[in-house]
Amino acid sequence: MALSGKLIGYVEISKTGDVFHDLFRHNPHKIVEITPHKVHDCELHEGDRGVVGSIISWHYTHEGKKKICKQIIESVNEENHMIVFKVIGGELGEIYKSFTIIFHVEPKGDGQQVTWTFEFEKPDTSVPYPTSMMDYLCNLVKDLDAHNSDH
Repeated sequence: MALSGKLIGYVEISKTGDVFHDLFRHNPHKIVEITPHKVHDCELHEGDRGVVGSIISWHYTHEGKKKICKQIIESVNEENHMIVFKVIGGELGEIYKSFTIIFHVEPKGDGQQVTWTFEFEKPDTSVPYPTSMMDYLCNLVKDLDAHNSDH
C-alpha cells in the first residue's frame, strides 16, 4: 500500500518574490555561484530555462553526499511567484513513487516568505518523510536571502 504525504516549510525573506522566483526559474546558475558548497550545477536537458515542460537536473550535496534530482517543470505562475517541479529521476525519484516540489513566494505581514511544499507518495512505511530535504531547501533559501541582502 502506497502512502501519500505532504510536507510544507516556510522561510521569511528580506527580498521580493520577484528576486527569488527569477533565481529559481530563469537563473539557477546564479544559485550555483552563490552556494557552490550546496548546489553544484543546474543542467538543462530539454526545452528552455523556466519554461513549462523543460527538463532540468540539479547537482547538489545533501547529507554529505553528492546527489542529482532530475525534474520537469509542470507549471509556472508568474503573478503568484510559483513553480511546480515534478521529480522524474535522481535519488528522490528512486526512493519515492512520486515526488512534486512546489516553490512559492507569498506576502507575509510586512514582508515575504518562501513556501516549499512537497507532495509525495512513499512505497511503504520504511521510507522516511523527506524532512531532511525540506531542511536543506529552507537553509538554501536562507543562504540565498543572506547573500542578496549583502548585494
